[in-house]
Amino acid sequence: MKEWNKLFPNKEGFIVFSLYIILFVFQGVFITASKTENGVYDYNTTLVVFLSELLKLLISGFLYTCKQGNKPNLFKAIALNYRLLLYYFIPSLLYCFYNNLAFINLSHYDPTSYYILLQFRVVLTALIFQFLFKRKLTFFQWISLGILTLGCVIKNFDAQTAQTKEDTEFFSQIFNIYFLSINFQNFCSCLAGTYNEYLLKTVGSDVDIFLQNVFMYLDSVLCNFFILLYMGELDGIFYDFKYLGDIFVILITVNSAVVGIVTSFFLKNLNSILKTYASALELVITAIVCYLLFNILITKYTVLSICLVSIAVAMYVRNPVNNVNTNKNNSIDKKPLLPVTVK
Repeated sequence: MKEWNKLFPNKEGFIVFSLYIILFVFQGVFITASKTENGVYDYNTTLVVFLSELLKLLISGFLYTCKQGNKPNLFKAIALNYRLLLYYFIPSLLYCFYNNLAFINLSHYDPTSYYILLQFRVVLTALIFQFLFKRKLTFFQWISLGILTLGCVIKNFDAQTAQTKEDTEFFSQIFNIYFLSINFQNFCSCLAGTYNEYLLKTVGSDVDIFLQNVFMYLDSVLCNFFILLYMGELDGIFYDFKYLGDIFVILITVNSAVVGIVTSFFLKNLNSILKTYASALELVITAIVCYLLFNILITKYTVLSICLVSIAVAMYVRNPVNNVNTNKNNSIDKKPLLPVTVK
């Protein structure tokens, strides 16, 4: 019970943790269901990402207005906290790079290799977390993270692929120029998540969380708009809208927006280290749900992964990272590590 209190300081933390996993499982199911029989998407995925960010912005603005009270109106609050708005361009731009690199890297890696390489963000997140928050993880926590990483890697091995592909073909596919690209994608994901947590708990600790979400998603909408412009997809954007009426595409967009709001509460009340464990549990649960709904085979690799992830989570529960309300004990400097110069 003592370890449980360290893991979840309050009931809200456990609710957010559970919602985070459930919503991401739904997201995996919705995306799988939205594929055609050929396993491709007949809608513009970049446009869906853009609309999801726009919906997050509208929801955050609405929620801030509803609980405004004696606080300044939305536009005045943005003007008063414009520096924080600029700080949020950092995680917004990193998430923008991550989302677009996912499509590029998947065009050069098979899904097995891609997801194997992507799981090394678990350890990278821990390293960035230590740097930003000046908190050293214990040896026991590092062992737990190592087991978790191994479990996630094994989860993404497909038995048939592993048996039919030669090792030389596998390694020649991994160690090429796109190996740097996928590691940069990992870096973007880890730094965006931990820096977002840093802003929520330090320089933005006194700012309403819904206003911080407005900053995050306003910057995200701008970044994704320029990505659409750069990719030359704005000309056909209205043509692509007709493919967005599919029920699963709507569910993906709405669920993604809700996930974004829940993630901000996750990082505010918990931490990015626990978020990696939640993501690992989400991968395992998604595998089981997809087997029940889509008859996607659960291989021996998945079973082994479930065991390793369970061991890692059990180890972490006994010795969790406590990074809640760090701004109150002055253990972290409230000055951003990546300052923005305003002329």
